[in-house]
Amino acid sequence: MSNIRPADRVSCIEEYYFSRKLKEVARLNAAGQDIVSLAIGSPDMPPSRQTIEKLCEVARDPDAHGYQPTIGIPELREAMAGFYRKWYQVDLDPKTEVQPLIGSKEGILHVTLAFVNPGEKVLVPDPGYPTYTSLSKILGAEIVNYSLCEDNGWQPDFDELETMDLTEVRLMWINYPNMPTGGNARMETYERLVEFARKHHIVVVNDNPYSLILNEHPVSLLQVPGAKDCCIEFNSMSKSFNMPGWRVGLCVSNATFISWILKIKSNIDSGTFRGIQLAAAEAYNTNSPEWHHEYNVEVYKHRRRIAEEIMKTLGCSFDPSQVGMFLWGKIPDGYGNAEELTERVLHEARVFITPGFIFGNNGNRYIRISLCAKDEKMQEALRRIRALEW
Repeated sequence: MSNIRPADRVSCIEEYYFSRKLKEVARLNAAGQDIVSLAIGSPDMPPSRQTIEKLCEVARDPDAHGYQPTIGIPELREAMAGFYRKWYQVDLDPKTEVQPLIGSKEGILHVTLAFVNPGEKVLVPDPGYPTYTSLSKILGAEIVNYSLCEDNGWQPDFDELETMDLTEVRLMWINYPNMPTGGNARMETYERLVEFARKHHIVVVNDNPYSLILNEHPVSLLQVPGAKDCCIEFNSMSKSFNMPGWRVGLCVSNATFISWILKIKSNIDSGTFRGIQLAAAEAYNTNSPEWHHEYNVEVYKHRRRIAEEIMKTLGCSFDPSQVGMFLWGKIPDGYGNAEELTERVLHEARVFITPGFIFGNNGNRYIRISLCAKDEKMQEALRRIRALEW
């Protein structure tokens, strides 16, 4: 075994921060520390009753357990198209312009494989979701970071983008509403992104799982005329339908792009369990606007108020107009970096929050608090933090 070495790609990435840190939190809990976790964006509420009932109904069918088509069953594709028509007023052909995914993370892999050759470039936001960077590295793409700044509302700086060497850039990852910063989607940004994509022959991919969370006016990149010709959008049931463990997402674009992505996907997986697909379709078709408002606005609104008190107690500043299921705040000048603060919070207050450095250099002086915990847990975190001298 001493002569066996991993592939070179293993050395270009690190274990995912939360995978590593959660092992430390587990050790602290095993030692009786009772850590309150406000770190990960995993909704703690259940899916709707009818969603669960549909899953159980299909699971009892002895004929429902075989392989399913990689393209997804018609019922799910039609429900996904209906979701886009209902919430974003975007018309999609469910047969050719919608591709169900086993979560958006899988989609990042498939899209990169479909559009980027080894050595070609990918534009990745800083700060941004770490998987855009890690999967691009694993697949041999060259990362070109573009900055998002608080002064610009965490929107792309198009003047700066135009000065960059865009030779061999194939993809541009964007994520609005933005994670981790909470910067909301802006139609003028979407319009400029479509113009930028056309001008430079770059495919812009918008990762859009947060548009219904604490957001009264959800929008889609595909609302821009012509966007479907040069853009791709992901959406997910993980956040807005309380289904993170179900692993159901979607990819929408023009028929040609979807066919290329399907060609990759069909060689990697063998479809999703029929019960999950039909239950997901049930959720898309039956969850009312009132359900969404209660679970995606009202619940998070209460939790957000507690998170804001935590930020204030820590001396952090934040933009109150943020949307999504996190609160992003800038640390006080007295700390050298965000991890210095989050480690103190973890080991002295026994509360786990996320340092912004994991999202890129522009996150070094920020922290992120998840709203995915019951009110009583968040209140306990606030009590513990208030009990210390800051």
